Amino acid sequence: MKKTFLYTGLAVLLGFSAAAQKNPDAVKFSETITKERGYSHLSILASDEYEGRETGKKGAWMAADYIKKQFQSFGLTGPVKGGSDPYFQKVGFASKSLTKSELVVGGQAKTNLKDFYINLNDASGKGFKVKAKSILFAGFGISKEGFNEFEGQKVKGKVVMIFASGDPTVKNTAPATGGRRAQTSVGSLQSKVKYLTDNKAAAILVINPGVDNINDRMKAYLSGSSDGLVKKETVKVPTVNIGTAVANQILAAANTSLDVVKKQITETLKSASVVINVPVTLTAELQTTDLRAENVLGFLEGSDPELKKEVLVITGHYDHIGLVKDPNATDKVNNGADDDGSGTTGVLLLAEAFAKAKADGKGPKRSILFMTVCGEEKGLLGSEWYSENPVFPIENTIVNLNTDMIGRTGEEYLGKPDSANYIYSVGSFKLSTELGKLSESINDTYTQMKLDYKYDDPKDTQQIYYRSDHYNFAKLGIPVIFYYDGMLEQDYHRPGDEVSKINFALLAKRAHLTYYTAWELANRPNRPLVDKNSDGTPKTK
Repeated sequence: MKKTFLYTGLAVLLGFSAAAQKNPDAVKFSETITKERGYSHLSILASDEYEGRETGKKGAWMAADYIKKQFQSFGLTGPVKGGSDPYFQKVGFASKSLTKSELVVGGQAKTNLKDFYINLNDASGKGFKVKAKSILFAGFGISKEGFNEFEGQKVKGKVVMIFASGDPTVKNTAPATGGRRAQTSVGSLQSKVKYLTDNKAAAILVINPGVDNINDRMKAYLSGSSDGLVKKETVKVPTVNIGTAVANQILAAANTSLDVVKKQITETLKSASVVINVPVTLTAELQTTDLRAENVLGFLEGSDPELKKEVLVITGHYDHIGLVKDPNATDKVNNGADDDGSGTTGVLLLAEAFAKAKADGKGPKRSILFMTVCGEEKGLLGSEWYSENPVFPIENTIVNLNTDMIGRTGEEYLGKPDSANYIYSVGSFKLSTELGKLSESINDTYTQMKLDYKYDDPKDTQQIYYRSDHYNFAKLGIPVIFYYDGMLEQDYHRPGDEVSKINFALLAKRAHLTYYTAWELANRPNRPLVDKNSDGTPKTK
């Protein structure tokens, strides 16, 4: 989806005269953005010493301290108030682990990770202990007009056993699913759990055939910890996944079996729900450990008395996935040079350039917040925290420019003429047509790179637009541009993502595009008009 043919004539029509010819001040201060400066930062941040920069671990703390010192050396101020360090926005971050998982059915203790498992996401608070003298078997757990497996049954206070997913009233004709029944909204496990939660079930036993053959990787995942933001938690209905052997033991007390009852429900489309007099006890104990995590913020106040109240936010995530879990691996560190040491380096390069401009009396009219965030690899957590606890009012935030992986040539450009002269521009037209055209005009004037809009396609199977920190700004209605190289699958989240594979000249060129775009945004009279919703659909007047 090329749009480059649009922007020559439109630049003047839309008031981009400043971008029609090069601004000598912008060019002068861009000279600090070099491949050599890029290497000086990234060779430290992505070194083995930083241990893959996993959020909540030593390597991430080292990276945060390094970035802070760089911001200080540039002359940026720390804008965070009320904490121990004005450069650090403390992020409420904790690790949760299961210290006890037990299931007793009919007086028989079952084996964790063989007969059953408990997912950390299915427990809240300090865990749960539920005892019941009987179990309500409710088939597929469907509750809709014409087929309600809970009709005539009391759900409140009951331990309810259901099939994990499926709706026997709807057939799936799609060949890719092998003829299995469709997952309608009421047939999804999420929908079933919501119904049982709303109706105050005591606990849920989910019949999950996957329990019968849990591989080593899944066992490691289920036995490990889960990291996340500390928020007011929604109390969840205790849920345990059980294998077919446990389910058949329970159904045997009702003189039936999984195969028989499933066939019966599917063929007759009649409820087979029944209360089965088998006692059950479910136990889970959780331990929560608070972890150190912070976003690192450097602030450059604008020079215009009014425009300085508005803030341009430039981001990159400094965290990665940490050390290699495989004890037999020869390379023990996931260095994360491209992901996202490169984007973090880009933020540092821009911060230094703008700080030098201000020191020379040519600083931007609007304020700029340079922010490297933590927790991206854990689920965009650092930027989510900022979006919910902003240091500067969200309504005063004009744009977010996000650099996440800008140091390599991605799969689709390997060996192509534009392999060292492209960037995926993601989201620039999503919320603001004006921002997208400004971006193209800036590129045309200064960098002449190929802007690839592939990932703006709503049908993008990877859903890249939703997978980096800019999205936590976009969903609040703030225009964004996400700069992305497309990555190399062979090194993605692997030890092969190393400094030696970074194209520093390309990194610097992409940083220049971000810098010139930021210069224009920070100095133009008006902020970009938001004319679309966060999903790219037009706003209604």
